[in-house]
Order: sequence, then C-alpha cells, then structure tokens
Amino acid sequence: MITIACTINGERVETTVSSRENLADFLRDRLALTATHVGCEHGVCGACTILFDGRTARACLLLAAQADGAVIETLEGATRTGRLAALQKALYERGALQCGFCTPGMLFTAAELLEEHPAPSREEIREALSGNACRCTGYQAIVDAIETAAKDGRAER
Repeated sequence: MITIACTINGERVETTVSSRENLADFLRDRLALTATHVGCEHGVCGACTILFDGRTARACLLLAAQADGAVIETLEGATRTGRLAALQKALYERGALQCGFCTPGMLFTAAELLEEHPAPSREEIREALSGNACRCTGYQAIVDAIETAAKDGRAER
C-alpha cells in the first residue's frame, strides 16, 4: 500500500492505495466519482478522460499512486464550478447527447481545445475528438455543438 495526498475537485484527499490500482477505479470505486467512465482500459476510447494537473489525461492509464501531489478534476468537479456549462448547454441544444457514456471525455477534450484554440475549424474539432469514441451520435452533432460553443464564447468576449 502507498500513501497519497492529492486534490480532487478542490478537496484534499489523503489515503492509501494499492500499487496496482488504476486512477479510474480509484475515482469510481473509492470516491464514487462515477462520471469517470471505464471503457476500453487501454486509453483509446477517451471515456475516462479527466484533468490531471490542468491537462486532459486518461485515468485508466494512470496509477492511483501517480496522483500523489496532483490536482485532479473530474466531470463532477467541473460541473460544480460551471467551467463546462457553455459546452454542456451546446451539447444539449444541438442534440449531441445520447447514451452519455462518451460525454465526460468529449467535454474535457472540447474544453481543452477551446482553451488552446478559441476559433477551431470543423476539421480541427474533428481532429481533437479523434481520441474519443462515440457509438451513438456519429459525431456530427458533437462537432456542431463544439462549433456553436466556440462561436458563443467569441460573441461573449
């Protein structure tokens, strides 16, 4: 067992973890942060995407022990702060939500894209989303929603 201390969704967490426990399982099973979905467990589908020290990361590819000293944000935390509200609204309004399994990863990926590139082209949006698998929507509505959120964000400035 390894003792870790980190900040998750703005709260300090100190606990012990198994040296083999992955971060996705730790967040879901030990902290009940179930918006971190577990899909492929190989980092390919994007369902487990979180923010790890301010950057998107695949929680299934990280060990919980690697979280020692880190600042982590899950969808639950981002929703509380309202950081993703514009994207969530755009996804809802554009009909880009179906089963919701891919949504946390799509939201974090889109937010990171818009932070780095506030006016992405549709091709740049598609490229950014290429690491996130969605089996329900066909991506068109998701791309439309991100494009809408980008335009709305520029209009607010």
